[in-house]
Formats: sequence, structure tokens, C-alpha cells
Amino acid sequence: MKKFIAVVGAGYWGKNLVRNYYELGVLHTVCDKISTTLEQFKKAYPQIQICNSYSELLQNPEITSLVLALPAELHYTCAKQALQSGKHVFVEKPLALNIKEAEELVKLAEDNNRILMVGHLTQYHPAFTKLKEMVTKGELGKIYYIYSNRLSLGKFRNSENSLWSFAPHDISMILSLCNEDPCFVTATAGNYLHKEIADVTVTHLKFHKGVNAHIFVSWLHPFKEQKLVVVGKERMAVFSDTENWEKKLVLYSHSITWNNGIPTPIKADPQMIALDQSEPLKNECLHFIDCVKHNKKPITDGHEGLRVLNVLAQAQHCID
Repeated sequence: MKKFIAVVGAGYWGKNLVRNYYELGVLHTVCDKISTTLEQFKKAYPQIQICNSYSELLQNPEITSLVLALPAELHYTCAKQALQSGKHVFVEKPLALNIKEAEELVKLAEDNNRILMVGHLTQYHPAFTKLKEMVTKGELGKIYYIYSNRLSLGKFRNSENSLWSFAPHDISMILSLCNEDPCFVTATAGNYLHKEIADVTVTHLKFHKGVNAHIFVSWLHPFKEQKLVVVGKERMAVFSDTENWEKKLVLYSHSITWNNGIPTPIKADPQMIALDQSEPLKNECLHFIDCVKHNKKPITDGHEGLRVLNVLAQAQHCID
């Protein structure tokens, strides 16, 4: 298979992208500013090329696609240079740090007929794919509200806050499930470790069709939990990414009866939903490869990244 992808940034998360694209047989080069890191990857994957010059990648005609796993503040500049050089681009979330920059990247990709994809990983998780299918088919009935959390102790950041670090995945899933942009966004935050960086945020979204959504994120929490709860008129579903595969997606067919004007719950046993146990990151990488090879629109394309960024910007405005 032709090797046409370079991964830029091979650190905390980038190393996982390197592994997946190598296993998929398309990894050409790993680029990182730390020489010892590059040497380790060359030892692990002798067939790949390594370099510490981004401009060198941009000038290499064999590399048609760049995967950017860089600090958020570098996303806009590096993605812009790549698109201007005629490369397809996968960029980890967020797409950029402000709306104007994100809009510029989306337009640049369209003007140059290049693929621009954003790393909203949970959209490629088999549990979410199945949940989305159930919601789309109406199996949960009319959606009432959605609750999500993304909690852990660390990893603490010193540039982006917990909203920008954790919430993009949840916002992406919620927008996908609601299939519309929110008409109202508000947020509150708690700054405990650093007076200018929020450790905890709670974001509320309201949609025209009546759905309400709440997102609670924190890196100052005693245990790790990643959960998405969708409550519909007919059924309720819970996607718990920190559970074992057999419990990652659970359906609750609870019902409500009315006695003398008083609602009474009738609880049903939980139903574990069988899932394809594929690695979400590998699914995401395969999707990018497919989009590049066949000029397909990514599920999480630049426009989707911009929609998520709009919500983040509105929430950030509330907590500033």
C-alpha cells in the first residue's frame, strides 16, 4: 500500500496516531521537534521516515496528507500552511482557538478541494455509532434531554482549560444526536488550581426542538468517568466509555404510568447492547484514509468542527 501520511507531533496522543497509521500501512513520516522521540519511533518502525522540519513535509510530494497532533495553539497555523501546500489535513480538536480562524480553514479547504477533518474521536466509537443509529430510527422516541460527563484526576493543562480540553467530544456527540445547533448556550466554571484556567465547567445547551443538554467536565475529580445519557419518551440509553465492552451501551425501557394525576415509574431491566469491539481511533484513522482516497466528506469535517467551536466560544464567553 502506498504510504502517503505524515503524523506531526508524536507525544502524549500523537504516538497513538503513529501506531494506527503504521498498522494500516500508510505511514510515511513522523515529524517531531524532539530528536530522541524520533529516534525511538525509527527504532520501533524502521520502515518509516523521520524529520524535525515541518516545512520539509510541506514540500514533499509523496506526502499528500498531514495528521496534526499538536498543542491547540498551533492547530490554525499548521493546518493553514498544510492546506495552502495542497495537503489533506486531519487536525486534533479543537479545529482552532477562535471562530475567525476556523472559518478561514474551512474556506481554504473548500477553495483548494482538500479534505479537512477534525479529531472528534467519540463519533467513531462503536457504542456512539449504534446509539446514533437508534436515535435516528426513533427507537428512543422523542428525545427529552441529554446529559454527559467527562471526569478524571488530570491530565492538567497550563494553556487550555477543562472546557476546551474535555468538552469538544461531548458537544460533538450532542450536536450529532440533535442534528441542529443550539439556540441557547450558557456555562459556569470553577478555577481551583490556577486562577485563570478552569478546572471544572458545567455547560447547558438548549435546542429549538425542545431538547436540553448538560455537559459536566472536570480534571479535578476523584475517579475517571465518561458517560453520555440520552433520555427519550420511549427509552433511555447510557453510553459509558469507562465500562467494559458488554456494558458500554445500555438501554433502559422504563415507562411511566399516571395514577390520579401522579406519574409513577415502571422500571425495566437494563439491556446490554452488543457492539463491534473495534478501536475507535482505528475507525477514525480508517475514515480519514477513505475520505482522502475517495474524496468523501468526513463525518467530522471542518464545518462540524466549526459548529463545535461555536458552542465552545459561547460557553467560554459565559465563564470569562
